[in-house]
Amino acid sequence: MAGRLRVVLDVDTGVDDAMALALATRLPGIELVAVTTVAGNVGIDNTTANTWRVLDWLGAGGVPIHRGLSRPLTGDAIDASHIHGASGLGGLVLPDPATDTQLRRPFAPEAIVDLVNAEPGALTLVFVGPLTNLAAAIALEPTLPSRIGRLVVMGGSLGRGNMTPYAEFNIGADPEAARQVFAACALTMVGLDVTQQVTVTRELSERLVGQTTPEATIVREATAHFFREGAVGSPHLHDPLAVGVALDPSLCTTKRGTVKIETATAWCAGRTTLEENADGPHEVCVTVDSARFLDLFTERLGLSG
Repeated sequence: MAGRLRVVLDVDTGVDDAMALALATRLPGIELVAVTTVAGNVGIDNTTANTWRVLDWLGAGGVPIHRGLSRPLTGDAIDASHIHGASGLGGLVLPDPATDTQLRRPFAPEAIVDLVNAEPGALTLVFVGPLTNLAAAIALEPTLPSRIGRLVVMGGSLGRGNMTPYAEFNIGADPEAARQVFAACALTMVGLDVTQQVTVTRELSERLVGQTTPEATIVREATAHFFREGAVGSPHLHDPLAVGVALDPSLCTTKRGTVKIETATAWCAGRTTLEENADGPHEVCVTVDSARFLDLFTERLGLSG
């Protein structure tokens, strides 16, 4: 299809990443060029295997997957398995694909460099996990940011975090990588200020009972544990919203300026603050048309019936 947005999606496939992959494969305006994986919600073995299984389940087995980094640039690896479950996919269990031809060389940071250099200015990068792979890619190729068509990052918050009072998980999981990426790149930040306003509701989950489409199975089974007694948190559509904003920026209003990432003090590591400036390199989403995005999400995934 002419005019489709060519997207490279970097994931740490847990629950909301799985739904982001589903949305990216179902939006007719997006061509998913490649997917790169990183450690985050769970370890790199699981994030890569989850990505492989989800794409195959969606009939997108032709999309190349490049395995990425297994730990942050500095410090110890953390995960969010208490939210996403030990596998990362909540209660969703998918079969292994018949072959592993979808898993490709080179390693994710090198793949990002190769993909961007092959199509300078043409690719939209959507990063919905820790920014480790992109920081490593920029270290390999310092001029890379000038050839990225557009960069959309799910991460950060202008208010409270969800990992600590100060830090959102994707930024807090690798603050140094985030600092390097934000310092080098113009980007759109899709943070908790907007992603926590779009959620899979209990009513939607119950409506999907008995539906057997790949999309309904992913949304229902991956989020089911959130609705059990004693579950932690809510199934916010953090990563799907970033995919939606990549295709349709009008879903959110933004403030422009320079985002600073705190790395100097351990108790505030990963905190994101915005210095507003009309000429700043960063757009930060501050409001979202929740109803319009949820309509898009349910319609494109065939969940509205």
